[in-house]
Amino acid sequence: MGTWVHDGKKATESETHSVVGLNDSYKLVLLLSSVIERSIQRSERTTFKASKRKDVVTIFHGSRPPTLTIQQYLERIIKYANCSPSCLVVAYVYIQKFLQRTDASLTHLNVHRLLITSIMVAAKVIDNNECHNNAYFAKIGGLSTEEMNKLEIKLLFSLDFRLHVTVEVFKKHCWQLQMGGVGEHNSR
Repeated sequence: MGTWVHDGKKATESETHSVVGLNDSYKLVLLLSSVIERSIQRSERTTFKASKRKDVVTIFHGSRPPTLTIQQYLERIIKYANCSPSCLVVAYVYIQKFLQRTDASLTHLNVHRLLITSIMVAAKVIDNNECHNNAYFAKIGGLSTEEMNKLEIKLLFSLDFRLHVTVEVFKKHCWQLQMGGVGEHNSR
């Protein structure tokens, strides 16, 4: 378990999670997949309405959407990579920063690659004692190791290698996930 330090104040991951109610990985997967799915729907509606605006295509875009839903994909990653809830939140922060910096939109064509890459990078930063290598994450994500390496490099350069997430930003994104999941269908 890690310790977050900001402005001289220490907070363990479990304290932060219990404050925002995200200490259950399955609950977080439900919230994250729901928030991401709604974000994709919003971005696709916006792109459809403003069809003059072309979406930014990145290395993360596939030629067709994968067969796994976002929730199934996240469950697979959690099952095999054993990521902490903090790792998922930090990965969500990285995705948001990537989208802002590249002016790209989240779509069904890029979400899976963005998820596996951002979770892998977050695992290296947050869950360093439980970290698996790129080949292992590539296998989990259904990618080649070469493609996983290229995606990681693109993400890191797009974020200017600024991977530190402050406690305030972490909590803000936890609350966003929680508020985004209010009223969502939470049964299996």
